[in-house]
Amino acid sequence: MGVLMSRRQTVEQVQKVSLRKAEAWEAAGPSQTQREKSHANRAAWERLRDGRGVEPEEFDRANRFTPPAFVRPTRELHDDEPLEISLEQREQVSSDEMCKICEVWTAESLFPCRVCTRVYHDGCLRRMGFLHNSSAVEVTETAHTEMGWSCYYCDNLNLLLTEEEMYSLMDTFQQCKIIPETCLTQDNFLHYKHLLHKCHFERPMSEEQEERAALQFSALDPDKKGHVEWPDFLSHESIVLLQKLRPQNSLLRLLTAKERERARATFLPLSQDSQGLISEGECRKAQHTWFRKHQKEAPSCNVSISHVGPMSESSPASSGSSRSQEKTLLGTEQEESRPVDWPTFLKENVIYILAARPNSAAIHLKPLA
Repeated sequence: MGVLMSRRQTVEQVQKVSLRKAEAWEAAGPSQTQREKSHANRAAWERLRDGRGVEPEEFDRANRFTPPAFVRPTRELHDDEPLEISLEQREQVSSDEMCKICEVWTAESLFPCRVCTRVYHDGCLRRMGFLHNSSAVEVTETAHTEMGWSCYYCDNLNLLLTEEEMYSLMDTFQQCKIIPETCLTQDNFLHYKHLLHKCHFERPMSEEQEERAALQFSALDPDKKGHVEWPDFLSHESIVLLQKLRPQNSLLRLLTAKERERARATFLPLSQDSQGLISEGECRKAQHTWFRKHQKEAPSCNVSISHVGPMSESSPASSGSSRSQEKTLLGTEQEESRPVDWPTFLKENVIYILAARPNSAAIHLKPLA
């Protein structure tokens, strides 16, 4: 009870601080332009807090359903306790029969989510504002394939955060002067990572850490646009926060039955000839297999010249990649010698299974090797 009271007090304190900052900003900007900017920023922070990514003016109220109110999860007292997930006991998973929105069954026209059991009509998704013409073809092409499609609940990793965790992330964004719903260039991204690291550890990032951050930026920008879209940045920061704050046992409770079955289907073929064990190398390779992404064709124009042609050997991304490859080669023998059982495999892969939920082609948490 004392822990819950402390968490509640922390949330209330962060809320009060955020409110005072917003009021102070409004008071400091007497001009009309500044007031409009303050109002827009405050509205963006509210959408971020509530897990809403669609601007209100984008909805035609006469022709669209009301978007759902997302309820953030709460942590239970037993969440951190060990969770036993059987390898041999398979789960019979089937999708729902009726559309989550209209609750009507129309057989083959329903699109199933690859993560949860929900199914949807494309027309219902359009009226909700979650499916636009640009993404309609992608949904119809992938929803019934092995790669699959994630519904709007599972596509948003930010909705995995509790209210307390969300306010913590918002406070971090405000301290680092991150404006919600804006794109981040590589310089912006690395500057943010430097500020974050110095705030937490009171020392600058090492060269190796900066290289990893540059590689993560590249993974979040698969189309080489020179910037990271806000939804991808928010998903990345949300999964990083989960990795930092939640024990692996707590993360395992977030997996759905479909994800657990996919993990079994990956582990079993590797362990058939080794008495239920696999190597460290096989475990690390599996971390990459969860990211089954729909790759779009990269545009032939509007690309920054810095992203055209081979990377310079002195660039962070290039040097980081080469050094990572060297470390991988040097550690191959050690990796192969360490056996990994099913529970360990799950714990070391769970964060990447969760990170692979979004439909975006971006890799929201790049594996280390």
